Amino acid sequence: MSSLAISVENLGKQYRLGGNAGYSTIRETLRDALLTPAYRLQALLRGQGAIERSDTIWALKNVSFTVQHGEVVGIIGRNGAGKSTLLKILSRVTHPTEGRARLFGRVGSLLEVGVGFHPELTGRENVFLSGAIMGMKKQEIDRKFDQIVAFAGVEEFIDTPVKRFSSGMYARLAFSVAAHMEPEILVVDEVLAIGDLAFQEKCLGKMSDVAQEGRTVLFVSHNMSAISMLCPTAILLEEGRINFHGPSADTIARYVNLMRSGVDSQFDRRADRTGNGLLRITRLYLEDSEGRVIDTVPCGSGVRFVLEYAAADSAASLGDVGIQLMVASGATRLFSLVNEISGDLFQNVPARGRFVCAVDRLPLMPGNYDLHFVCLVGRQLADKLRFAWPLLVADGDFFGHGRLSNNREKHGSLLVSHSWSLDTDRKI
Repeated sequence: MSSLAISVENLGKQYRLGGNAGYSTIRETLRDALLTPAYRLQALLRGQGAIERSDTIWALKNVSFTVQHGEVVGIIGRNGAGKSTLLKILSRVTHPTEGRARLFGRVGSLLEVGVGFHPELTGRENVFLSGAIMGMKKQEIDRKFDQIVAFAGVEEFIDTPVKRFSSGMYARLAFSVAAHMEPEILVVDEVLAIGDLAFQEKCLGKMSDVAQEGRTVLFVSHNMSAISMLCPTAILLEEGRINFHGPSADTIARYVNLMRSGVDSQFDRRADRTGNGLLRITRLYLEDSEGRVIDTVPCGSGVRFVLEYAAADSAASLGDVGIQLMVASGATRLFSLVNEISGDLFQNVPARGRFVCAVDRLPLMPGNYDLHFVCLVGRQLADKLRFAWPLLVADGDFFGHGRLSNNREKHGSLLVSHSWSLDTDRKI
């Protein structure tokens, strides 16, 4: 048997813009039928594999790579980079416009949480429905049913309609069905976005077991910690093309730099900078609690925001220096870190140095945020820059109980240390 599991050659997927093209007249249909061969011949003469039109967009273009049996490969990139489109082509959900993708072995796909689930059916019924959609025979599902339910941890609710399941229960059962069909190639798209830490570790362990059994895993995720733990190698997609393919650590570093590429790190070149210039921030970066420069911060961990500066007056009397934490690309301010509020006042600062703001436990949900900074000298604005630097927050165990709360849409962006108790002694 060949060691090759996946072969992708010059893969491209083109979509037509506009969700509703309307109905065509007979004349328009006949015209398109006559002109299309001419368009195709013209494209081929230009060396192109597909018709180039002004109302189309390439979700993927010239994508080529190979994956060996037993490899676990991560696929990362910004939203809209083409990750899900690639997995849909590999899973035969959609066809490529050009190029080809060959898969050598049985494929199990989990592209969206609960695909094939019907909300009115029970968990038991959906296991059989989803398994059948994925190509499992009834005898196979019968044989693995107890394992599927036990892995998902929904034994008590298996005969309850899944519309009453929590999002975590839904995700666990859906993943469990896909993972237990014993595919030679497992394709997973963002399955770890929902679920507590214990189940995420089970998922990682299951996918690792699949790889150790000689099978292959393609794993799309925005969770860089999971990519780093699970995938020895990773592919970075950018605007439908492969930006980098190599060791996960190198690929993640490329991704972080790519996320920052839209932000000019040379602050002096920023046209949107304001202030009289008596003191200017020259560099901004992050350190962990040990003083090591870092790119991402796990939620709940310590972080130091470092602002290097240059002052026009070697004995400048600084009024305020502050950092504002903002929702990424939005106008919502989450909180501010200001030296005057903390009571750490500066007088007669040297001409060059760095301001360090230490946060013991970063209270942010996993996700992307923006940093703004502002400096005042003698109560006058010296330097201000909005969207100065992107902040990437990774998953972390904020409360120390092994369960994550990473649903920003449900719980918001901030994590506040707190506890609850039940008072049964006091009568109401």
